[in-house]
Amino acid sequence: MAFVVAPKIDTNNTSNATATSGLGIFSTENNNKTENHILAVEIDTSQSPEALDKNDNHVGIDINSKISVDSADASYFNGKEKKNITLLLASGKNIIIWIDYNGTEQLLDVTLAPVPTPKPGSPLLSSSIKPSVPLLSRSINLSEIFNETMYVGFSGSTGSTRSNQYILGWSFKKGGKADSLDLSQISDPPKSKSGSKVTIILVITIGIVCFLVILGAMAYLYKKKKYAEVLEQWEKEYSPQRYSFKNLYKATKGFRENQLLGAGGFGKVYKGILPSGTEIAVKRVYHDAEQGMKQYVAEIASMGRLRHKNLVQLLGYCRRKGELLLVYEYMANGSLDDYLFNKNNQKDLTWSQRLNVIKGVASALLYLHEEWEQVVLHRDIKASNILLDAGLNGRLGDFGLARFHDRGENLEATRVVGTIGYMAPELTAMGVTTTWTDVYAFGAFILEVVCGRRPVDPERPLEQMILLKWVTTCGSRGTLIDTVDSKLEGYFKADEAKLILTLGMLCSQSNPENRPSMRHIVQYLEGNVPVPSISFDTAGFGMPNISNEKVTQMTATSSSANFSFEDVTILYGGR
Repeated sequence: MAFVVAPKIDTNNTSNATATSGLGIFSTENNNKTENHILAVEIDTSQSPEALDKNDNHVGIDINSKISVDSADASYFNGKEKKNITLLLASGKNIIIWIDYNGTEQLLDVTLAPVPTPKPGSPLLSSSIKPSVPLLSRSINLSEIFNETMYVGFSGSTGSTRSNQYILGWSFKKGGKADSLDLSQISDPPKSKSGSKVTIILVITIGIVCFLVILGAMAYLYKKKKYAEVLEQWEKEYSPQRYSFKNLYKATKGFRENQLLGAGGFGKVYKGILPSGTEIAVKRVYHDAEQGMKQYVAEIASMGRLRHKNLVQLLGYCRRKGELLLVYEYMANGSLDDYLFNKNNQKDLTWSQRLNVIKGVASALLYLHEEWEQVVLHRDIKASNILLDAGLNGRLGDFGLARFHDRGENLEATRVVGTIGYMAPELTAMGVTTTWTDVYAFGAFILEVVCGRRPVDPERPLEQMILLKWVTTCGSRGTLIDTVDSKLEGYFKADEAKLILTLGMLCSQSNPENRPSMRHIVQYLEGNVPVPSISFDTAGFGMPNISNEKVTQMTATSSSANFSFEDVTILYGGR
């Protein structure tokens, strides 16, 4: 039999549990499932191979499974002899059991002895008062097992041999010490019926059961700390975009590793499902300072108002001490970067799919630059920031470095931000970001998608290390088509590829005023206006200002946290 703490019985899928195994609560269907939320302390007189029992006389602690996480042969500590004495559970004699839990230390103790032996040591009321010799002592965080509402009681099963087990008295209290039992008032168990082939009488008295924290007032304090957020008065106007940390924690199953979508210098991104069934991606961005946070949250709210089919929708945010959580709509096919460069990805994008992604991102940038109420400069356009939805449509995401400007506003120089290979020469020289610098990055992105190569790749031969330089060389030789991704060989139209590559080069010119606007780019991509020709020999292109030594030092991960609008991302491989 077992002392059990569990949710309401009709939520536990115990309908298939039997009276002959699994303590009457565990079945083949629900055994070893975290959604059980069951804690049991079993007093076992039947050895079960399925439960991996070591013998037919033991005590065990079970968590969501009939296989004990900890068990021991039944015994008790004899104070006079200073040693443990074996206790036969099926002796027919009264036994007293204490089950104590200290929520502060997250320690579960089980102690038993024959009646009327006093409990060894003192009740477990604080970290300085501990029972000296519990039979079992297990470190368990019950807050990860228990729901907010739980039920306590007893359950049992017969096993291969019939036994009669009686609870003659029990005392329970949450958040303190349970009342002591008056053993003189405990009645004897009923006499066993004669004629039984085998009759084992097990008499158990449950004594003091003390659950501190989890079932008491401290449970509230623990959960309050667990789900604590930073919420200031000025944030009230952004309440529609504000998510509670508790809901995000549950949606991502406690930010478990199996929910992880990606990681980088900015933090980690987890998949989650809200109670409504909406799939989300939660980015945990770590930060230490509150400087500029009010402006940043205001811009998060602005990002939440952006609406375009080729933008990843920012749904809202949450703030905790030391971290910011951004909530996005979930993109089923992950990052474009993975499709282009992840060797473990067995799927390749076709030419038409790549062209569709380029068109989609161009449309999104036109919306940001010219069609929304403010001018939005993305400042970090690259394959790793393009996500693919269920239909493999490109969605521009990661607005961590974006800036919002009122139309007609004079742009001021800031610290250089962006990624090497995508940064326009005037940006690295003067630190001024404009729509032209976004266009330059978009040109690098076009070459990246068509050529299947990163803008800067230290693993390539020296003449191919900088993609823009290599494409320029091939263009001047009349071999532009040789730069197309080899994985597309035989599956694309040569004339179409040349036009798209030419467009990428037009966007990559050194002089910002020579670059086309996003409106013109969209017209070119839709075929409404012919793509202008360009001379690869005389046109000036903005090559990345980077030495060979610096290229070889570049790594595949970012070292910047993109919650700050002034952070610099110098990296190879994306964030």
